[in-house]
Amino acid sequence: MLNWDDPLAFVSNRREDSKISPPAGLPGPRSFDSRSSADRQVEHQARDIAGHVHPPDKGVGTDDVLAATAGTAPVVDPNPLPIQPDLAAWGATVSVTGADSLPDPHADPTAAGGATGLENLEMGAGRVRVDDKRIINCRADLNQLVPFKYDWAWQKYLDACANHWMPQEINMNADIALWKDPNGLTEDERTIIERNLGFFSTADSLVANNLVLAVYRHISNPECRQYLLRQAFEEALHTHAYQYAVESLGLDEGEIFNMYREVPAVARKAEWALPYTQCLADPHFNTGTPENDRKLLRELVAFYVIFEGIFFYVGFVQVLSMGRRNKMTGTAEQFQYILRDESMHMNFGIDVINQIKLENPHLWTEGFKQELVHMIRDAIGLESQYAHDTMPRGVLGLNVSSFDEYLKFIANRRCVQIGLPEQYPGATNPFPWMSEVLDLKKEKNFFETRVTEYRTGGSLAWD
Repeated sequence: MLNWDDPLAFVSNRREDSKISPPAGLPGPRSFDSRSSADRQVEHQARDIAGHVHPPDKGVGTDDVLAATAGTAPVVDPNPLPIQPDLAAWGATVSVTGADSLPDPHADPTAAGGATGLENLEMGAGRVRVDDKRIINCRADLNQLVPFKYDWAWQKYLDACANHWMPQEINMNADIALWKDPNGLTEDERTIIERNLGFFSTADSLVANNLVLAVYRHISNPECRQYLLRQAFEEALHTHAYQYAVESLGLDEGEIFNMYREVPAVARKAEWALPYTQCLADPHFNTGTPENDRKLLRELVAFYVIFEGIFFYVGFVQVLSMGRRNKMTGTAEQFQYILRDESMHMNFGIDVINQIKLENPHLWTEGFKQELVHMIRDAIGLESQYAHDTMPRGVLGLNVSSFDEYLKFIANRRCVQIGLPEQYPGATNPFPWMSEVLDLKKEKNFFETRVTEYRTGGSLAWD
């Protein structure tokens, strides 16, 4: 079993050994003042807004105090750690980390990475040009959103904002009644709901951690970062949705949320994904060499193509199938919104992968492509096992063999989307209704639920 320790846990230990003393000249602990209140009041009157104190025995007037103390306000150091140097000043041969802000002796000396957005402010620097921008290893200022180079990334951000939803907007009353009815669901159907809530409740947290702790700092383009921030919010929203479903149904929260450490079928997928985050989250890691750039590209494939593009789909089919049979309709509607979001996440990630390939064709070697193919085939095996473990006897309209075919069909699509050959020729889609669900163009009773293709008012065109 793989190590599930916090990939950044050692950082705190490292920093404990290198604590920095406070700047010299700061006042120490305040001692007890035994002077009379009148004396203290005189001193208080001589204190200006900057906190500077004049001796009370000189009888300085108010205007004189302000004039004499101009420019003597205490200086606050905004950098308690050594100042982050400008990446350009180090050149392409030194790696700079955010932890120590100094060249890292453990890092690859040829991997300088791209800008971080935390570089020193350079007054008079030239304006950012479109041609300066790149997805990775870019030195252009990351704090300037415009000019846009990747319009598709900005459009995906706008689309995601327009699709905003909240879990509490979905009525769970029918689900609650059905769940409490001892004859409402079979044991196999209850297992499907519990297992999938157990998997997804922590899976989206793993994806959010991957975005915030690993991917974000290596993507050196502000349009893409803008979408990543929106995606991170949506991952938190999805975790909220699972919590809302668990709470509504009265399930054991500890059992559901700890399932990825108790149930092998759920644990295996988390075990598979975590090492990729741990690699990029290492503060010693920087892009900038072919080897490290491939590590980033490999990680993007692992999470966007496999984790969100394959590992989620057995659960989506199982829960949405129950909704089609008018069972657990509230939970199914939550999953339908989540499926829409996750489809956008996956498509964004695929666009990023393909753009990195376009800008760095030397990374896309035959050996690397074969490695990605093996990753995808291994993932299909894991997800097929998950389908068997969550549904050993099958449920009306669903069985393990149909999921095996569906996963091969999905794998072929994912391979083609990133420029790899199909791995399962002739595989077909046994669940054509999933395409209808994914399109989210379904009529609903407006007074009972919210139309799934809902968009915020500000995004609608009034012709």
